[in-house]
Amino acid sequence: MDFPYTDKVLKHFKDPQNMGEIKDADAEATEGSPACGDMVSLQLKVNDDKKIEDIKFKSYGCASNIATGSIITELAKGKTLDEAKEINWKEAADALGGLPSKKAHCSVLAVDGLRAAIKNYEEKHGLITNKEPTTIEDIKKKLKHVMNPISGLDIVKTDLVQDITFEDEEVTVKIDLPTDHQFANNIREEIREKLEPIHDIEKIEVTFIR
Repeated sequence: MDFPYTDKVLKHFKDPQNMGEIKDADAEATEGSPACGDMVSLQLKVNDDKKIEDIKFKSYGCASNIATGSIITELAKGKTLDEAKEINWKEAADALGGLPSKKAHCSVLAVDGLRAAIKNYEEKHGLITNKEPTTIEDIKKKLKHVMNPISGLDIVKTDLVQDITFEDEEVTVKIDLPTDHQFANNIREEIREKLEPIHDIEKIEVTFIR
């Protein structure tokens, strides 16, 4: 049976580039879920010219996931934010000499992580010019990146989020946990961290209803 990975995939798997953390990162994002088998987190350091001067990643998953996290950081480093946004999953896969068809989603995940980190930076720095009104669905998508430490899945999928209201620039998120639960403060802070950059949210209230 032929081995499914190219030499480039194995090289980036065995010696991944830019793995680690940026302590004073300007932006970060996490895509995927460990429960689904693959997850990647990216952090960016952006200079005054809006170029990515440093980028780091962490990966949870298979060899392809690690390799695509590595190659996406190599492709993005030194590019402007606008240039980095143009990197697509096929470019990442081709840079690795190709991926098995059932592992192509790893390159999609890496690209999604990069674009989410760039969007995080743009939101924090008021660079998003097309500011559509935020919807409940937009908020829910952000909350899908807040993990439920009890299960390892996100707080939306595990039904911890019981209700979301958004009116007059104030959002209220009701969480199905006791106020004194050991993870309550962590979840509250993660929710605020994910929602604070949104341009038309001024106040965030997290309440625990059990």
